[in-house]
This record gives sequence, structure tokens and C-alpha cells, in this order.
Amino acid sequence: MPITLIIVALLAFYVAFNLGANDVANAMGTSVGSKAVTLKQALIIAGVLEFAGAVLFGHEVTETLATKVANPALFAATPQVLVLGMVTVLLASGVWLQIATSRGLPVSSSHAVVGAIAGFSWVALGVGAIDWSSIGSITIGWILTPVISGAIAALFYSQIKRWILDQPNQLIQLNEWLPWLSAVLIGTFGVIVLPSLTEPLSNYLINQVGLNLPAYDIPIFTGAIAAVGLTFYSWRQLQDNTTPNATERLFGRFQLLSACFVAFAHGSNDVGNAIAPLAAIVYINQTGSVPINGITIPIWILILGGVAIVSGLAIWGKKVIATIGENIIALQPSSGFCAELATATTILIASRLGLPVSTSHALVGGVVGIGLVQNLKSIQFQTLKGIAAAWLITVPISAILSAAIFSIAKIFFLSS
Repeated sequence: MPITLIIVALLAFYVAFNLGANDVANAMGTSVGSKAVTLKQALIIAGVLEFAGAVLFGHEVTETLATKVANPALFAATPQVLVLGMVTVLLASGVWLQIATSRGLPVSSSHAVVGAIAGFSWVALGVGAIDWSSIGSITIGWILTPVISGAIAALFYSQIKRWILDQPNQLIQLNEWLPWLSAVLIGTFGVIVLPSLTEPLSNYLINQVGLNLPAYDIPIFTGAIAAVGLTFYSWRQLQDNTTPNATERLFGRFQLLSACFVAFAHGSNDVGNAIAPLAAIVYINQTGSVPINGITIPIWILILGGVAIVSGLAIWGKKVIATIGENIIALQPSSGFCAELATATTILIASRLGLPVSTSHALVGGVVGIGLVQNLKSIQFQTLKGIAAAWLITVPISAILSAAIFSIAKIFFLSS
């Protein structure tokens, strides 16, 4: 491997490391805050699932970063400019994610990468090189994600509070609700994760065996089995729980499962924020042309991203986990479960509408929604101000960093 590719791979590792420390922590923040799991357990669970999602299904990286924020066709005649630009994207987004993580601020890695791509594209080819409609869509998703997640979390938690938590005999009420909670949980996350998980099997049965199956038959069937199994398991555990906090302990099992699905889905989707620039550079290095119609990502790049994400989570993830799980409102497993369910639902809705989503935006919105139902005074607005400020400046800061780095690098590497 040429020395330049080794350097770029290290930069991609750096970005994925910071992504793991910041974005991945979102999946487990509410579980740690509600005491459903310990910090050590959360790091192990999220690490395994994030790595599995990144390596097994990270090839489905969105091509928006490569084809819509900056039009690659405009770089067709000068692929070396795109290579240098993608290097600056890695540098700029990695630096900003590290700064945000060091302060415990949950920011969006996708917004950091998008801002960095826009920044270098502007310097390289002018303002016309940026797809402003894509930027507009990102802004819409940025605004709507926490609002929708907060509304769903508030609605769902208010019903659980009314029909279970505020009742004199919580365990009897929870016993009646278990099948419905299981169906909602597995159904929501199943639609997000299981289609990717079962797509290879579906394609094999359709193309090789000749079975005429609708696209979602296998995921729905698998989800139904999982829902039934979880329900019977929960019933069995319920009979053994006779202590006053048995209700919250049982909700803790639901919450842990929901956090696992979020971590897996996150690893399979957001790893592209770190490795997409590297994949583009490797493609250009191998073919001498700019990728326009898609990129085939080598397995070693997926593994690199997975290892880096897990490393960042283990070493630096504690600060962001504490911000979401402990520093906005005090959480119980029941409320944390609702926040995570709202997060997954919001991601699903946004994906169906084609809007970019942010795990951190959705989870923060969900936690705030819970706080609105519990007590407005329970929300620590000082923490929210810091988070909101980080959200607002992520795109422009990343764009400015990328533009400055690209301008300096262009003098040394492209002036001749």
C-alpha cells in the first residue's frame, strides 16, 4: 500500500475513532443514565454491535456524501483535486468531532462531514459546486428530528405512565401490556435492522431457489418470532420479580434490547461518514477516475472503520454518554426505553421521507420529550443550550476548517 494511502487510512481511523466516541455513545447514553446497564457493560455491548453492523452491513453507505453535496462529475477532469478535498474532509471533521467530544457535546458526524465537503468544494470550484438542495434537506432533517422524536417519546411515555406507572398495582398492568410492548419494540426496530440483516437470504431464496417472496416477508416473520419469544421471556421474568422496583427492572430489559438495535443500526449506517472519503480516495487511486455511479467498498476499509469506532467508544465515549444519560434529566428504565423507541421510530420515518437523520438529535429530543411529561423543571436547560449551540455551529465550523485546510494544502500540492 502506498505511503499516501496509509496516511489517509490513518486519517479515516481518526475520524471513525472520534465518531465512535461521540455518535456511538448516543445509543447507550439513556441505558446508562437509567441504570439499566453499567458503563462497562454498555461499552462492551455497543462495541460488539457497532463493529458487527459496520463490518457486515456498512457497505450500504449512503452515496449522498459522494454524489450530492459536491457533484463528482465536476471533478472528473481533475481527480487529484477531489482526493485532496477528501483528505481535508477527514481532517476537518475529525478535529471538530474531537473538540465536541472533549466537551461532552453530542454532535452529528454526518453534519460535520457534509459541512467539510461543502467547505472544500466551495474553495475548489466555487459556490456552484455545492448542491444547496441537499444542504436544505439536511437542515430540514436537523430541525425536525428532535421535534418528532420528542413528540413520540412524550406520547408513548405519557401512556405508559397513565396505564402502568401511575396504577396501584404496576406489575399486573405491565403483565397486560407486555405483548403490546414487545410487538411495538420488535416491530419498530425490525423494520430498521432486519431488512438489511435478511437481504442476502431473501436475494438467495428469490434468485437461486426461485421462491417468489415479497421483500419484507422474511423480516416480518423473523420479527414475529422474536416478539413472541421476548414476550414469553418477559412473562417468566415477571413472575420472579416481587420487589418494589420489579417494574423498572423489567423495563430495563426492554431498554437494553432497544439500545442494542440502535447500536447495530447505527454501526451499519453511520460508519460511512468516516470511511466514504477513504473509499473515494482508494477508488481514484486504483482507477484514475472519479466515482460517479457508486463505489464498491473493500472489506479492509469496513473493518478499519469498525475497529476505530469501537476504540473511540471505549476510550472517549464516557463523556457523551454522561451528557445524554445523566445531564439532561434523571432517567428510569421506563423513560429511557421510551426515549430509545422514539429515536428508532424517528429514524425510520425520516428514512422513508428521504431526510438525513442524526442519532444524537433524535435521542436528545426523545429525552426532552420525557422531561416535558415528567416535569418541565426537571430538564437541565443549561445542558440543552450547550448541545443546541454545538448543533448550530457544526456545519459552518466544519466547512470553515475544511476550506482553510484545503486552501493551504492546495498551495503545496496543486500549485504546480
